Amino acid sequence: MATSITAVLCFFLFLLPLSINAATFQIVNSCSFTVWAAWATTGPRAGGGSQLNPGQSWTININAGATGGRIWPRTGCSSDGRNCQTGDCGMLQCQGYGRAPNTLAEFSLNQFNNLDFFDISNVDGYNVGIDFSPTSGGCRGIRCSANIVGECPAQLRAPGGCNNPCTVFGTPEYCCTNGPCGPTDFSRFFKTRCPDAYSYPQDDATSTFTCPGGTNYRVTFCP
Repeated sequence: MATSITAVLCFFLFLLPLSINAATFQIVNSCSFTVWAAWATTGPRAGGGSQLNPGQSWTININAGATGGRIWPRTGCSSDGRNCQTGDCGMLQCQGYGRAPNTLAEFSLNQFNNLDFFDISNVDGYNVGIDFSPTSGGCRGIRCSANIVGECPAQLRAPGGCNNPCTVFGTPEYCCTNGPCGPTDFSRFFKTRCPDAYSYPQDDATSTFTCPGGTNYRVTFCP
């Protein structure tokens, strides 16, 4: 019996840091137009969404240990947020990822060594500039706010955004589906304008950042 009690106590002590280290994300619309913010995680599967008029913000709490996290802006949406020109997920309260093109703020919380891993990604293209910054924890923020839509290569242009080449061409060269892959002319277009952001699926070395578990964050659209 004592062994069982000890095991149970150890289990709950293991969970305690996770409950303490849940993260708060403040999402701010600094654009001159309405943005429909969205978020989703794959572990556990969860999500949500909110219409943000210029100057409005929305605060969400994400459980410790969440993985596959994304926050993204949707634009050109219907009044009920169900149909969007960019980043569409088919509903106001997203329960899965949006459709390209959309700029992504990505995260996984309390992972190796209890670190949060976070990044900005253009792997699904670009629609709105993003600043992704910790508000605690003492670590640096990242930003991607170049004129990518205005300078988008002709082959990648899409209404309201700039597509990624995998969506347009669907080939292993761009989708990295046949093992290791490297940069392309299209990924270099994104990387030169947003050096801190992912430009292709295996662009890890210069694009992934960490903060201590329990850090809180702010995601700003049109910083």
